Amino acid sequence: MSPRWEPNPDFRTGRHVAYSLQAHLVFVTKYRHDVFDDDMPKRCEEIMREVCAGFETELREFNGEADHVHLLVHHPPKIALSKLINSLKGVSSRHLRAEYTGRINRIGMGSVFWSRSYFAGSCGGAPLTVIRQYIEGQKRPA
Repeated sequence: MSPRWEPNPDFRTGRHVAYSLQAHLVFVTKYRHDVFDDDMPKRCEEIMREVCAGFETELREFNGEADHVHLLVHHPPKIALSKLINSLKGVSSRHLRAEYTGRINRIGMGSVFWSRSYFAGSCGGAPLTVIRQYIEGQKRPA
């Protein structure tokens, strides 16, 4: 970066790109079963941090309740969000089902941990109204 600019941790740079892509992700357990107990969310977060690191993605926040988890990820533009989500859900499902077999079997979830659906929302930066006004205010060449 230019020495006249202060580095901003929300902006990352690549060879030909500067970006700040953040997504809010929500994964729900199959049939919204209350699966997570005291130590399970911590292990789930560890697994998801490892997956994110493999994708050059930063897991900035992680939390959840008994039947779902929330993630805030900062990802590069070369990563398709759907591929990251597929890997996060697949790897965490495999590990959690293997490590917490007794608990998951008692609840009756079988071989599936997460619901097939998920929520993904882009977040960060200026509100859409401000961005719209900025774009509308550009001077188009005549």
